[in-house]
Amino acid sequence: MDRNPSPPPPSREEDEASGDCIGGTVYSKHWLFGVLSGLIQLVTPEDTKTTSDDEEQQKELDEEVENEICRVWDMSMDEDVALFLQEFNAPDIFMGVLAKSRCPRLREICVGILGNMACFPEICVSISNNKNLGQVLLHCLYDSDPPTLLETSRLLLTCLSQTEVANIWVERIREHPAIFDSICFILSSSTNVDLLGKVGEVVDKLFDLDEKLMLEWIRKGAVQPPDPPREDSEEQPVFKIVPCVLEAAKQVRSEHPEGLDVYMRILQLLTTVDEGVQAIVQCPDTGKDTWSLLFDLVCHEFCQSDDPPIVLQEQKTVLASIFSVLSAIYASQAEQESLKREKEDLPLIDSLIRVLQNMEHCQKKPENSTESETEEAKNSDSVQDDFHLKILKDISCEFLSNILQVLTKEMVAQGLKEGQFSKEKCSCAFRHLLPLYSPVVEDFLRTLREVDKTLAGHLEESFPSLKVQS
Repeated sequence: MDRNPSPPPPSREEDEASGDCIGGTVYSKHWLFGVLSGLIQLVTPEDTKTTSDDEEQQKELDEEVENEICRVWDMSMDEDVALFLQEFNAPDIFMGVLAKSRCPRLREICVGILGNMACFPEICVSISNNKNLGQVLLHCLYDSDPPTLLETSRLLLTCLSQTEVANIWVERIREHPAIFDSICFILSSSTNVDLLGKVGEVVDKLFDLDEKLMLEWIRKGAVQPPDPPREDSEEQPVFKIVPCVLEAAKQVRSEHPEGLDVYMRILQLLTTVDEGVQAIVQCPDTGKDTWSLLFDLVCHEFCQSDDPPIVLQEQKTVLASIFSVLSAIYASQAEQESLKREKEDLPLIDSLIRVLQNMEHCQKKPENSTESETEEAKNSDSVQDDFHLKILKDISCEFLSNILQVLTKEMVAQGLKEGQFSKEKCSCAFRHLLPLYSPVVEDFLRTLREVDKTLAGHLEESFPSLKVQS
């Protein structure tokens, strides 16, 4: 060695004796003071007359400074450190950095630290009640730097998930109409699936929290600007929420399954209001694109015939959302004839029945299970799974009944030929549709009897109530 070894770091006992430790951690107050002071110096240089070179230099972050601030980022996940940062008014320091710094990496880290701090309810309330900080953070949604946008979205989602402060952020977002354009721009143009996933979660949370805001965002794209832009002005794009959501869904489809689940929930939330359904189907291209994407997902990607039945447990929430949206579009077909796709009814029936078949498999009790194992299966997770499966079942049955009641004799004959109406599949459908949808089943059975009297007879034997009615 060409130098003496470094002295060992002080022990925790020594640090506690000196009063330099933050709470119950081994982190040094003195060191943290130094890092925060350095941050202040970064945005308030002594020489206020900066040259263009100085300005360019501020966009880069010194490696040593970056490492130190990243350590604070990691440390801020500890509640003692987060509380200490709060007491030291660190959020105000970060606000100054965000307002003045042109360094993307520095801005990302500062928002990231605030995001970690907001995970603790007491600090989240304090950050949320800071009006100036709130304005600065929302302004970060206009940033062009994907990592900064990601951390900003994470912070917003954390705050929106806190019941005590969620309304504060909803109102702030409503007061900033430009946020709609910024979010739509991200959804329609970004290829960063992590960013799209997190922004999607923010939109999903906003729509779930406030239907009025959702309606406002639906209407924004429905009205074109009254005056055409001047020749000497840059034409601003007119964003519509549904095409932007669809574009983001296509982008995350293969690489981010959780993100796709989020975007399907957004579409499902849109269909809970009439204006949302109209936003999907009123434009032929939008309606066609929505239907095509969702049809492809359920018929060619999710819950396929060669998948193990248990895969339904992983896909139950996204399938429920997709079938719900498809059902809403299907129900509007009487008014939107251009969306009518009879040739796709049979593949949809096949997918819906396969979901119901897999559902039966998932809900079967193991043959060799003991009483203790049976009791254990009744824990909260199992109850939650059953809850989501029940939602999927209800949506699937309603959608299936809607399709069955419009089938013609020719389509039933084709379904028999292609295998959608085998005895096993019809029996499964009947088990789930009866007795709630008895009239639909009875009508279908009458049509089936005209095409295949033998199969109709077998089904009547299996379901005596139908034999009596027919």
